[in-house]
Formats: sequence, C-alpha cells, structure tokens
Amino acid sequence: MNTLASPLPTRAAGLMPTLAGQRARAPEGDIPTLNWLGQPVDCSTCPHGAERARLGCEPGYSCMQDVYARRIDRFFRRHPDRALQHLAHPYFEVRAIAARFVDLFHLNALRSDPDETVRMQVALRLPPSGLLALRDDPHREVRIRVAQRLDQAQLGPLVRDADYQVRTIVAQRLPLALLPLMATDADEQVRRVVAERLPMPTLWRMASDAAPSVRGIVAQRVPLPLLGQLAADAHWAVRWHVADRAALHDQAALLHTLARDPDAEVSRRALERLADHVPPLHEVLRHG
Repeated sequence: MNTLASPLPTRAAGLMPTLAGQRARAPEGDIPTLNWLGQPVDCSTCPHGAERARLGCEPGYSCMQDVYARRIDRFFRRHPDRALQHLAHPYFEVRAIAARFVDLFHLNALRSDPDETVRMQVALRLPPSGLLALRDDPHREVRIRVAQRLDQAQLGPLVRDADYQVRTIVAQRLPLALLPLMATDADEQVRRVVAERLPMPTLWRMASDAAPSVRGIVAQRVPLPLLGQLAADAHWAVRWHVADRAALHDQAALLHTLARDPDAEVSRRALERLADHVPPLHEVLRHG
C-alpha cells in the first residue's frame, strides 16, 4: 500500500486548514447540526439557500440557521452585509449575533428587543450617549454593561441599583464628589471599592464600618497619625495593617503595644517592624 496516497483519518482531516475552493467542515464529534427548533438544517428553506455555493455556507460549520452560536457567527463574519435581514429573526442568537454587524442606526431598534442577550449586544455597541434608554433595563447583565460604558456624569441613578455587581461597577467609576453616597451601601464588596477610592477626610467615616475587610482598607489608606485609633480594632487583620504601617520613629510606642497583641500574626508583624528599628551596632557605639 502506498501510505503517501492514503487519506487522512476523519478527525485529522476535519482539523486541516481549508484550502481555496474547499468548504470547511466541522471536526468529528462536534455538536449535532440542528436548527433552533431542534430539527435538521434544511438549506432549501434558508433565505440564502439559492446562494449557498457562492456564499460558501456549510451546515455544521458556517450557517445562520444553526442553533450553535459559533456557526451563526461564522456566517455573519463572512457576510456582514446579510445581518440587516435578520434583526427580526425568531431565534434570539441570530438577532444577537446579527446585532454585532449592523450599523448603529439600525442597532437602535434593538434596544427594546425581548431577549436580554440581544440587548447586551446593543449595550456593548451603542455610543455612551445612546445608553440612557438601557440604564433601567430589567436584566442585570444589560445594566452591568451599561454601567461599564455610560458617561460618568450619568451614573447617578445606578447608585441605588438593585444588583450589587452593577453598584460595584458604579463605585469604581462614579465621580469622587458623588462617591460618599455609596459609603453605606448594603453590600460589603461595594463598600470595599468605595473605601479604596474615597479621599480623606470622607474615608475616615468608614473606619467604623461593620465589615473588617472595609476597615482593613481604611487602615491601609488613612494618614499615619490616625493609625493609633485603629490599633484596638476588634479584628486582627485591621490591627495587622496598623502594625504594618506604623511609623518606626514616631509610633514606636504603638508598635510596642501591638507587639503584645493577643493575635500571633499581629504581634509577630509588630516585632518585625521593631527589629527594623534597632540601630546597627556601629551606630550604637558611635552615639554611646
């Protein structure tokens, strides 16, 4: 047998690059080729069926009738000019993928699409000035994308959004003048973001936050003279940050206090800092 003339195994052939004039085929073992109704793909019912040879469609690889989003995407990437025909398609994946390729004028019509996947694509493509209509979208994933892209000056209404992830993004982007509005947010993650951004003296108000993680951020950011007021915090991690930051020369007494802390990690860190403060022997002899 001439092994050089033997055909490649099916799996290997499916992974070979497509040559000019050949149709690309899905690898063996890929998901079944079905339409969005769970029926076999029928090219005779496709609006592009008559052009299949010219368009290079291939059921199982590049097909806008397929249920598989990746195959739909391959079709529209090859033929973005066909996207406009499918903005009212009954299958949401077709509408969502087509929305990636149409012009912004036609994209506006999809802001009220019944499916959130479509509206998410709209939120990713519209200019920030066109996102106001989606700021109160009923689905959190849409509002998350709006919060990521909306002009900072228009984020105010999202400060009280029902979803913590939306509020977290708002806390990351909100102008500092409005950020104190979120210092008492119900969610700890949101307050952590606020504590990481708030300037003094507003930051000091969060020193009594209920969450140790928030107070720990405060301990890492406040001016050194205020650290003494956090040295008796109920949580060891806050006291550890105090020991880690206390000034060696001006706050040695504070470090000596923390060296006797009941928590081993806190006392160890304070002792390490104090050890850094011990002058070298030649300095002791010079000034002795």
